[in-house]
Amino acid sequence: MKRLLLLLLICNPLFLFSQRIILHCGKLIDVAKGQVVNEYSIIVEGDKIIDVLAGYAKPSATDKVIDLKNKTVLPGLIDCHVHMEHETSPNRYLEVFTNNPADYAFQSVVYAERTLMTGFTTVRDLGGTGVNISLRNAINKKLIKGPRIFTAGKSIATTGGHADPTNGYRKDLMDDPGPAAGVANGADECRKAVRQRYKEGSDLIKITASGGVLSVAKSGENPQFTEEEIKAIVETARDNGYKVAAHCHGAEAMKRAVKAGVNSIEHGTLMDDEVMQLMKQYGTYYVPTITAGKAVGDSAKKPGYYPALVTPKALAIGPKIHNTFAKAYKAGVKIAFGTDAGVYAHGKNWLEFVYMNEAGMPAMEAIQSATVSAADLIGVYDKIGSIEKGKLADIIAVEGDPVKDIQSMGKVTFVMKEGVIYK
Repeated sequence: MKRLLLLLLICNPLFLFSQRIILHCGKLIDVAKGQVVNEYSIIVEGDKIIDVLAGYAKPSATDKVIDLKNKTVLPGLIDCHVHMEHETSPNRYLEVFTNNPADYAFQSVVYAERTLMTGFTTVRDLGGTGVNISLRNAINKKLIKGPRIFTAGKSIATTGGHADPTNGYRKDLMDDPGPAAGVANGADECRKAVRQRYKEGSDLIKITASGGVLSVAKSGENPQFTEEEIKAIVETARDNGYKVAAHCHGAEAMKRAVKAGVNSIEHGTLMDDEVMQLMKQYGTYYVPTITAGKAVGDSAKKPGYYPALVTPKALAIGPKIHNTFAKAYKAGVKIAFGTDAGVYAHGKNWLEFVYMNEAGMPAMEAIQSATVSAADLIGVYDKIGSIEKGKLADIIAVEGDPVKDIQSMGKVTFVMKEGVIYK
């Protein structure tokens, strides 16, 4: 045994002794308490925070010190609604016929690193082809650089619903994709679709409870699942340890989804007072995606950017999310940060902070929505979401003080994920 330990130590000096990293932080945002403190030290060993101390801790001879005395330090950010496989372009609707899975995989690597470098150390991927599952695995194995991913794999829709992958195809290509491809009708098929996601290795379930803006279908708001179908999805998801995110634009779809027990409403564009009260009653999170709404509205003004069936929906629904967010915030609905990255260019996720602040949410609360609240929604607040002893060392730093100037969230100068410095 002694010889084995000696061999391991010779081959890997860090086997027994990992170097501590001490971050000297000029300003530190304590998101758990909602306050900014000055002159603190964070001590990191391996992938964990082992202590958080007032003052600038003195290093030992073997410690590595990172000087962030002129920065503001905060937890790694969490975006609860992204699509890592693709990015908006006028050719987006042709890609399903021209791209192979490897094409989606290679471009997702670029988007993943870009997202990490802007301070987002964790994301929820809410729907793709299934390549997003392999992307998550590659990042977890440290083969590529990217945020920690919790992925829904393939979204679940009804026939002709927002996530039916054959919408807009000619008739001989439409066919009936079925639960394996995420298209389900009736409670039994809904259960099968959830079990298929479990089989494929998803981390959560995403359903399209209403029509969508960018699908090649007439309505962007009509309800697309019955309450019974959503209940079957939620019950089966819970059997498998999953939470459920529900894409919704229309109020009726939201009412059904909330009553059926989903964990979050995504977009929520046409949310009314009754929906807000139901969400407060059931403890349902709202993930607003204001950035996507604005981006889609802007892109729709460019001739030919979207198919003819999509353009009027984008012009009508996209710009409304900002005002809906303001009303939901004032009503006291729980809010977790999410942007729908991919519908706009990856790497601009931080703009959501600006829009949230413009709509009336104080900067500190906006930051908390992307840290403590987002971690709570995902179900991992015991591991991430704040800078505390024992949690994973997901830490970023920005120029300036974002509590005083929210634009500072776009000036990320330091990124650490699980104790590894990426920027």
